[in-house]
Amino acid sequence: MTSVLTPEFLITSLIVVASPGTGVLLTLAAGLSRGARASAVTAFGCTLGIVPHMAAAVLGLAALLHASAVAFQGLKILGVLYLLYMAWATLKERGALSVEADGTQQTTGRMILRAVLVNVLNPKLSIFFLAFLPQFVSDADPRPLVRMLELGGVFMALTFVVFVVYGLFAAAVRDQVVSRPRVMAWMRRSFAAAFAALGAKLALAER
Repeated sequence: MTSVLTPEFLITSLIVVASPGTGVLLTLAAGLSRGARASAVTAFGCTLGIVPHMAAAVLGLAALLHASAVAFQGLKILGVLYLLYMAWATLKERGALSVEADGTQQTTGRMILRAVLVNVLNPKLSIFFLAFLPQFVSDADPRPLVRMLELGGVFMALTFVVFVVYGLFAAAVRDQVVSRPRVMAWMRRSFAAAFAALGAKLALAER
């Protein structure tokens, strides 16, 4: 395939991006707790978190994670611990779902960093890009590195757009949710459980 925007690539990417995962969960939490702007900032941070994995795949470093049990396990453990921390922080006091009318409890930089860490500390993303991107690069392509970078850029753009849509939806129903303390308590427990479940899933991931 010589074109970046092939239907196969776009459809596959949309399915992958739209599938519920840690980034989607974090963006929804931001939209529900702090509104549209916070969800967009979080979506941006999640998108930035893709960059190291994409670069690793393009440069061949992901092959090291695949071949080295120590490297993979080390990054995986960090990811699991961070997801468990997210679960704990969500339950502590009002955590990730604290509701602030002006949305100023967390700075933009902190929200971005939090979202970046969620994706950076997931070694499965590197393996995914290593397996995913080459499928859409022709063996005869004279510039495979450039092609993979272009594909990665399109994937990141789709990620940001889809996550923003998720976040805007969450922000749109925010008033109906946050005005009901019992609903908020249920949402906090649900998000905490989801973070913990994602951590457990990552802990059981094989190379």
